[in-house]
Amino acid sequence: MIQELTTTRHNELIDPTLQIWGWQIPIYLFIGGLVAGIMIISGYLVLKGQYKKNVFSCFYLPQISLILLSAGMLALFLDLEHKLSVWRLYTTFKITSPMSWGAWILVIIYPVLFLNTLIRIPERFQNVIPLFDRLSAFINKHPVLIKNIGILNMFVGTLLGMYTGVLLSSLGARPLWNSAMLWMLFLVSGLSSAAAFVHLITDDAYERELLAKADNAFLTLELFAFGGFISGLLTSTRVHIQAIRLLLDGSYAAYFWVFVIGLGVVVPLSIQLLAVNHKIKHSPVAPMLVIAGGLILRFVIVFAGQESHWTSGWIR
Repeated sequence: MIQELTTTRHNELIDPTLQIWGWQIPIYLFIGGLVAGIMIISGYLVLKGQYKKNVFSCFYLPQISLILLSAGMLALFLDLEHKLSVWRLYTTFKITSPMSWGAWILVIIYPVLFLNTLIRIPERFQNVIPLFDRLSAFINKHPVLIKNIGILNMFVGTLLGMYTGVLLSSLGARPLWNSAMLWMLFLVSGLSSAAAFVHLITDDAYERELLAKADNAFLTLELFAFGGFISGLLTSTRVHIQAIRLLLDGSYAAYFWVFVIGLGVVVPLSIQLLAVNHKIKHSPVAPMLVIAGGLILRFVIVFAGQESHWTSGWIR
């Protein structure tokens, strides 16, 4: 468990690299990356004018993001040791603390997502809260506001996606996490999972095709990010080489190569390349594999990272 907060230094982690993180942190990191990717994609679709059409994504993606983000916050809360002191994180802001940045980014996301929901309120939710209807009407009378809301969602979503990797890479006592490529890997993985999610749920043929093509690009970038992450550690110190070997040929190699790289990237990329070239029909198989691979990636990185440390002779 994370010894998160104290009464003396309430905005700092208490030696987090010596603590054991359970299932809650990988879940939180995955949901955070997924929400970040959804915000970026949703903002892009707003800029492309999809909100003018009666399609699923622009109607419900912001609402889904709010629910997912709350679930991720709950997972993080469950991992805290001093749960009743969590409010102390919001009594100050420390520019050098990743946790301080993360806490405030998560708070900012809620109003940004709420603004996105007001662009197009689904019919079943109209006239439920008159104030929201009036705000939505005001926003739709000013196209520049809609454009700025789309840009704001993309910007804040990028910050959130980067933060999920920075949170781990800032903990230098764990060599596997001590990589400048980790934030890029998590950001691209989040985008890929989000694209797969929209591809999986949308009823609009244009969006399905667009997101399948986008996911192919994200999966390709993810392979390059994996290459940079692995090569960076392999060309670093001995302990970094030992750390990455946990994934390459160590105790986590099977999970990494089979479930993350194979079933999570290569197989769905191959399927979707055939689909976008109209060799086969679109199916839920590829996006479901991408989402599962993104989740397993967080578990592998978090658990293997906790097994890595600077003590010599720790590789079995």
